[in-house]
Amino acid sequence: MLHGCKHRNMEGFFTKKQTKSKSRPGGKVLSCASCGLYKGCTSAKMEPFGNFKKGILNIGEAPGEIEDSRGKQWQGKTGRLLKRAYDKLGIDLFEDCLNINAVNCRPPDNRTPTPYEIDCCRAVIVRKVIEEYQPKVIVLFGNAALQSFLGDRWEGDMGGITKWRGWKIPDQDFKCWVVPVFHPSYVLRESEPHVDITWKGDLETAISAASEPWPRTPAPSIEYLEDLSLLAKYQPSIGEMAFDYETTGLKPHMEGHQIVCGAITITPERTFAFMMPKTRKGMRPFTDLLQDERIMKMAHNMKYEDTWSIEKLRTEVRNWGWDSMLAAHVLDNRKYITGLKFQTYINFGIVDYASEVTPYLKGKGKSGNAINSVIAFIAKPGGQKKLLEYCALDSYYQFLLAKKQMDIMQYDFLPF
Repeated sequence: MLHGCKHRNMEGFFTKKQTKSKSRPGGKVLSCASCGLYKGCTSAKMEPFGNFKKGILNIGEAPGEIEDSRGKQWQGKTGRLLKRAYDKLGIDLFEDCLNINAVNCRPPDNRTPTPYEIDCCRAVIVRKVIEEYQPKVIVLFGNAALQSFLGDRWEGDMGGITKWRGWKIPDQDFKCWVVPVFHPSYVLRESEPHVDITWKGDLETAISAASEPWPRTPAPSIEYLEDLSLLAKYQPSIGEMAFDYETTGLKPHMEGHQIVCGAITITPERTFAFMMPKTRKGMRPFTDLLQDERIMKMAHNMKYEDTWSIEKLRTEVRNWGWDSMLAAHVLDNRKYITGLKFQTYINFGIVDYASEVTPYLKGKGKSGNAINSVIAFIAKPGGQKKLLEYCALDSYYQFLLAKKQMDIMQYDFLPF
């Protein structure tokens, strides 16, 4: 008889540690006691179920009535659909996988779990299961599972499963592949054939990841330059470069706007970051790179860097070769997926490198000419170094993304 992989010493339904209140900066308490769902269900805090032979962790939404009565995940119609789909891929749902839910106590009347219930269960159960079992692949079934896995790590609007489904993400925090897919209950409800076809294709992607090595994304080696003359030394050997600016706003035409700092990546091992010099002479080693027609330029939304270069540096960027934002749209035309932070996570598994700086980059009001607070940020202790690091990471991930896109699209750059 199958059972949960491991049992914990329990006192009643929960350990004292699990029911103890835990405060977070927002003042909310994340615990089973504060959630309270355990009071109204049969199988409180349902144990992980499955023998986990192939290292696949499935995260569903919440137990339904049948699951709650049997104390096991995936026991109803949705479970049978998932089991059949996995069987066709050579995977046994309960032998090869471990199964949990975003919320592991049944919500009343099978209602959708609330965000707070998901937050509580993440803190008390889900995160600990992931850390304990160290899966090769995590399959996220639906919005609740997506929110459970990413909700406390993703800054800003995360969107729903339609935006995230199908990506094979090499999550760097948990060192495993993550594949969001539709929940099988959605597949059962939808009559359109493409939903079932898409779902089964995404499951195949998830299963194939279990046999693929998980790739580590190395951190860049950043050189912080006070004098840009060092760039002249490298110029003859540079064939391509990604570059990025941090500025005082979105549009450079209003008086008072400036490019605060810049960064360039010329290889995966070499990234430079620098405060933008105030004089033409000081910035010349950089503008010489921009004007060098032998060097292919790359950016994420190159119109931005191009406009600021012309307006504030009085320099034409020559030999634009790749826009990783446009390429992301060509490869997948879903909405809201082309931003660099999203692309960095789905391609390289880096979930957040911008949250500390981002609030200072937003101008007040709706005007595209509004000035942001980045100057105030660099005046803070350590602010300048953090802004330079952020700019460097932007250029670094732009470079990695562009090179990956070129490989996918079989693009070969031939320098002049």
